Amino acid sequence: MAKTNKDAAFGLRAIGKVGQNRDNQGLGEYSISSGDTTQIFFQDAVSATAAGTIHQAAASEAFLLGSLNGVFYTDPTTSKPTFANHYEGSIAASDIKAFVADDPYERFEIQSNKTTAHSQSDVFNNFDIEVTAGNAANNVSKSELNHSTATTGTAQLKVTGISTDVENNTIGAANLNFVVMINEHLYNAKNNGI
Repeated sequence: MAKTNKDAAFGLRAIGKVGQNRDNQGLGEYSISSGDTTQIFFQDAVSATAAGTIHQAAASEAFLLGSLNGVFYTDPTTSKPTFANHYEGSIAASDIKAFVADDPYERFEIQSNKTTAHSQSDVFNNFDIEVTAGNAANNVSKSELNHSTATTGTAQLKVTGISTDVENNTIGAANLNFVVMINEHLYNAKNNGI
């Protein structure tokens, strides 16, 4: 029986930096606009806005920062400090802070949305993300690498390898997990702003 990969998307999972430099898994702190209606799930890709805040990144949107790892805010109803692994949307608080794996040299693992066999030749190509609603039960992202956007030109993510996860590293099967870097990272952008 041919080995298959588990179909279980999880967004962009930070796995360590490229190269030999020290990886402290630090998280950058960013603001989310009060009342922003869009949910941001754990490990969703996030991007910068012209307002100086962040939001859930859209497919093909440039200036990605990384993946969301949690939020802190003062609950507007109870006035209690609140920590969560996700931003549930429509929170009217002026102190919403998001914690993002934002190092431009961070590597991430992400599942491909391709439902047919993958090949080794996917490595070193560029792809955009496919944004889908997260898992409401555990608030984890279900975004995936959009395999149909494969290009050697500009795209959000660069595949640098195949995952070592034994449940998702069979190259000739669907739902392969890739190791990627953010190709269009805000901190590597050549222009002066968004």
